[in-house]
Amino acid sequence: EVQLVESGGDLVHSGGSLRLSCAASGFFFEDTYMTWVRQAPGKGLEWISTISYDGRIIYYADSVKGRFTISRDNAKNTLYLQLNSLKTEDTGMYVCVKGERCTGDLCVPRGQGTQVTVSS
Repeated sequence: EVQLVESGGDLVHSGGSLRLSCAASGFFFEDTYMTWVRQAPGKGLEWISTISYDGRIIYYADSVKGRFTISRDNAKNTLYLQLNSLKTEDTGMYVCVKGERCTGDLCVPRGQGTQVTVSS
């Protein structure tokens, strides 16, 4: 059974930083592209970033490019997202997804998410 468990979300001030983690199990993590998406209050899932199985290929949404960094540790079966220069519009539930870039209901399987709240 695929399990994805996110952690690291918190309440931070604008301009602050956070590091999110996603612990994966139940599949061959080292062979799998992984993706972060987020859901702002009242909105649908927004694609944020995708990383290839070996970390050599990375994609970012324009809204986070230059501020967020995706990475992975295949020895620990863990996906990361470093969030820097946070803005209030970054507030939302951050969710990791097994697989490549996705939107909405196509983002499966996915974890429960970790909440990031950015205050002004």
